[in-house]
Amino acid sequence: MQKPKLTLLGKVTEYPNHPDKAKLEPIPFKQQKSRLTVTLESDEFTSLCPVTSQPDFGTIRIEFIPDRYIVESKSLKLYLYSFRNIGVFQEEIVQRIHNDLQKTLKPKYLKVTGYFKPRGSISITPVAESGKITPLP
Repeated sequence: MQKPKLTLLGKVTEYPNHPDKAKLEPIPFKQQKSRLTVTLESDEFTSLCPVTSQPDFGTIRIEFIPDRYIVESKSLKLYLYSFRNIGVFQEEIVQRIHNDLQKTLKPKYLKVTGYFKPRGSISITPVAESGKITPLP
């Protein structure tokens, strides 16, 4: 198996200021025949409300069953941080994260959930999901 070409891990990097400038880096996954579920969670997610420019705070939870790739965690961290200074609705954030991970990893199953702090006393929990969870033998 080839060594992954990682450009961020182990290097001093600037935080990208927009998701379009961030780079999710895949790592080859050797155990393709296994049924491993990977859960990644960031409880320090922030973005801006596109209407008021006030900060939104939340937790992003990513669950996936890899096929050929897993995601390098530093690239994921920088990618998530890239939302900090842009105004975007929470539902769009979760869908964007899902779509970008789907495009990069092509997992068998992917679920992205955003648990956001209440805004105007209403909590928003968007979920984007694709693929199938196959039963264990």
